[in-house]
Amino acid sequence: MSRVYNFSAGPAVLPEEVLQEAAAEMLDYRGIGMSVMELSHRTKDFQKIIDDAEADLRTLMGIPDNYKVLFLQGGASLQFAMIPMNFMKNRVADYVVTGQWAKKAAAEAKIYGKVNVIASSADKTFSYIPDLSNVTIDPQADYVYICQNNTIYGTTIRNLPDTQGKPLVADISSMFLSEPMDVTKYGMLYGGVQKNVGPAGTVIAIIREDLITDDVLPGTPTMMKYKIHADNGSLYNTPPAYGIYICGKVFKWLLAMGGLEEMKRRNERKAAILYDFLDRSEMFHGTVRKEDRSLMNVPFITGNEELDAKFVKEATAAGFKSLKGHRTVGGMRASIYNAMPQEGVEKLVAFMEEFEKNNR
Repeated sequence: MSRVYNFSAGPAVLPEEVLQEAAAEMLDYRGIGMSVMELSHRTKDFQKIIDDAEADLRTLMGIPDNYKVLFLQGGASLQFAMIPMNFMKNRVADYVVTGQWAKKAAAEAKIYGKVNVIASSADKTFSYIPDLSNVTIDPQADYVYICQNNTIYGTTIRNLPDTQGKPLVADISSMFLSEPMDVTKYGMLYGGVQKNVGPAGTVIAIIREDLITDDVLPGTPTMMKYKIHADNGSLYNTPPAYGIYICGKVFKWLLAMGGLEEMKRRNERKAAILYDFLDRSEMFHGTVRKEDRSLMNVPFITGNEELDAKFVKEATAAGFKSLKGHRTVGGMRASIYNAMPQEGVEKLVAFMEEFEKNNR
């Protein structure tokens, strides 16, 4: 069976070259006689894998020396609790709520202290990004939290809020490594890698060193302390070893492709093909305000639920997989991450054009 075009929001498409390399090394990783899946994380071979992965990620993102890179487990959702446990010294934090994941993160933080929702787009089903140019920051807030790209709703925060000196914490799961980012503008960036970087089961957190301390909330479990993971080079316990190995291969693939500037150019080209069609189509419509559209996640609808279902069924049969929208919003969504070739987007648009012609 030939490979399909996988438009899933996550776990998502990975570069074929990476999968082929991993397949070739599955039974015998570089002459050691076993798979990385079987390899102890305490060996020199694995230490080189994680060291190389970190070094390549630092190169790709221009991560300064005063930021730690942590390879963690628990999904991005575990960070919803770890962040307040480690950073909420005053038991106050400001949250920008622009989608389901920021909403869940804010709800989790409320367990540990006062959460101020300083901006939200819930009034229009998270279909836009609110103006963040003049948000009111609580003087007592320990940090300001955003989800920078909203996977479900297809929006992206392009202009970061002025946090008035407070650390900015950002969930970048679904835009991770899709374009250059100035790491120094953030106190912490993190993301589950299963959307744009690697297989499910690994979270990468990039945290400014001064924020990593022993001063955490009482009752914080050892495994939930960033300092424990930082002090032990992400090897305090058995890490998601195979996930880190695949991420490392994706980092090398990105470097070979030309880095994040080149990925941004490619992603803008792919997104333009799909958005241009949605803007001229009489049947399909995008659901996001134009200036806030994501390069990674493109939700769209016909306005008719039966027609949406018919489209998803026929698209799936034609080899365009996982186009059904998230259960909270319905419709369709095409996630066009780094590893989705331009050809896949072009073929999807051709299929949509044909579907529109046949279902007028």
